[in-house]
Amino acid sequence: MMKVVIGLSMLACLGACTQTTKVTGDKAKTDSVANIPVAEQTCYAYIKGKDTAELTLITTGIVSTGELKYKWFEKDKNIGTIEGEMHGDTLIAAYTFDSEGQKSVRQVAFLKKGNQFLEGFGDVEEKDGKTLFKDLKKLDFSPSMVFEKVACK
Repeated sequence: MMKVVIGLSMLACLGACTQTTKVTGDKAKTDSVANIPVAEQTCYAYIKGKDTAELTLITTGIVSTGELKYKWFEKDKNIGTIEGEMHGDTLIAAYTFDSEGQKSVRQVAFLKKGNQFLEGFGDVEEKDGKTLFKDLKKLDFSPSMVFEKVACK
């Protein structure tokens, strides 16, 4: 009689273990699908007199890519791509653009404040053909260039 009880107990345990494995496996599949970041597009504009700039970002997690356009009145416009990452509330990115027929790469920084991005400025240096900030900790995010959130076109 004791052997029958032990046998049934072991059979019940095996059945329970098999079910747990299946549930855990299904849950793992569901969780991994749910954790895939979704791309979000946001657009920002700077307008001051006849000077304008537009920033379009496609953000997935902390990575942002998109387009940045500067259109200065009576000056050459710069249109290019932006690719970078959010570090806390600050976007640090590479801006690749054509200006006066020449391709250039310049580091840019934007501080996120609510529905705005404030462009950061600071001392720069040339390194490997790119213009980079000398010290990211010394950037000035004064409200001289504020990009306001706008509806994407």
